[in-house]
Amino acid sequence: MTGMLLAATVGETLDASMHGFDMAIYRIFGAIQNDVLTVIAKLFTSIGDEMFVIPMAILGLVLLFFKRSRKYGASLVVAIALGTIITNLVLKPMVLRVRPYNTLQGDADYWLWYTAAGMLSESDYSFPSGHTTGAFEIAFSMMLCFAADKRKKLAVMCPVIALLVGCSRIYLMVHYPTDVLGGMLAGAFAGVVGYFLAKLLCKFLEKHETLNNKLDLERIFKKGLSTKVIAILVTAFCAVVFAVSAGRSVTEGGEDVIRCAYDNEYDCQNEARVDSEKYPPIDGQYYCKIHWKQLTGADNAKDAQDAPADDAAQQAEETEALDPAA
Repeated sequence: MTGMLLAATVGETLDASMHGFDMAIYRIFGAIQNDVLTVIAKLFTSIGDEMFVIPMAILGLVLLFFKRSRKYGASLVVAIALGTIITNLVLKPMVLRVRPYNTLQGDADYWLWYTAAGMLSESDYSFPSGHTTGAFEIAFSMMLCFAADKRKKLAVMCPVIALLVGCSRIYLMVHYPTDVLGGMLAGAFAGVVGYFLAKLLCKFLEKHETLNNKLDLERIFKKGLSTKVIAILVTAFCAVVFAVSAGRSVTEGGEDVIRCAYDNEYDCQNEARVDSEKYPPIDGQYYCKIHWKQLTGADNAKDAQDAPADDAAQQAEETEALDPAA
């Protein structure tokens, strides 16, 4: 309990100490909002979404089993895995920073910018930005791979796109600017570590030629695969994944989204978990996963779901023990 209170204080401390900085950045982005930029921001934000990042990890696994692309594949897989651990398993649960659209509801300027940007909602904590982490872990790992292969234009393009993803999270008002800075650092770190661990793996396999050849799936193609064909296939895959992710992003948000029913210290705007077996409604109302866990007092949703059945079974056993006819 003490650890949880300490972690909550980290988020509150960030809110208080960085309020002036965050609001100054918000004013810059709020001043340039318009319908066209909002659509563009949603397109860029889709690059950091799990619907884009997870397929990139799958792509990395495939590339990992081709000798010519192994460095790229290993870099992607390690960077994404490490960035996910740092952001979702360490920092978010440790800092427990509440989303700005929940804590800044009393700020008229912020609320105007948030509604103008489409009222997007998330279901987890704010620091650091997971979308920004995802974009930077991919960007930095690929930037280093491209730079090593003398592909300077692609190397420069990667961090530029990642930076625009981070900016889109501020423009859409779903993250504090300091959340985005945290995501940039976490993602860059994961990307750099991913690249150098991938280099170590490749060097190890090069010293063990038999194993290196066995892990090369290109041998199943009689005529092999040209670099051009591989590039076309990878580009096509990325384009399809982006189209699917972007298609969802541009339609997200708005007043029709079912939001969390929590309304104590603020009117929670997080997206509610609807029709979820893991997070069932409480007294007929839907909650985000954060407040669902708080209200049920469960360490995890499964324990809370199993509890009523366990209580009923225990009560039946006690009744049977007390029943003289039993």
